[in-house]
Amino acid sequence: CINFRSFSMTYEEWFIKQGNLHANVMKKLADKSIDEVIEYFRFENMVKNEPEFCPLYKDNKKCHDMEDLNCYFCACPNFRFKDKGFEKTADGKTLFSVCNIKSKDGSQYIGENYIHQNCSGCTVPHKEKYIKKHFSRDWFEVMKDVR
Repeated sequence: CINFRSFSMTYEEWFIKQGNLHANVMKKLADKSIDEVIEYFRFENMVKNEPEFCPLYKDNKKCHDMEDLNCYFCACPNFRFKDKGFEKTADGKTLFSVCNIKSKDGSQYIGENYIHQNCSGCTVPHKEKYIKKHFSRDWFEVMKDVR
């Protein structure tokens, strides 16, 4: 999961970078079953085996406070972004990202002139049952609607 406020890149830049990191991991797992791939993406395995996959790994820190965190969907297929913004709100703030399913556990980062989706309270895409239901070996395919 991503906290864009701590990165100096656009959503699009992050999307491409993360998709390429995901593809590189998947190349290593080409001969593995779906269950083996999902197991590989468990937080504890990723911290040990793929330390460059997430900046939080260097501190052994999770993006979500949950047991059994799985990092296969490090970004959610239900997340939507536009780097130039979707719209201006009535009070003049630019809406840059939203949750497509309006998760009850999501919220918003609201600044002086911006609004970004805050997914830190939502664990939907990090559960293995969800991952298995939406699984694809091609992360870009599953994430195609986020842009």
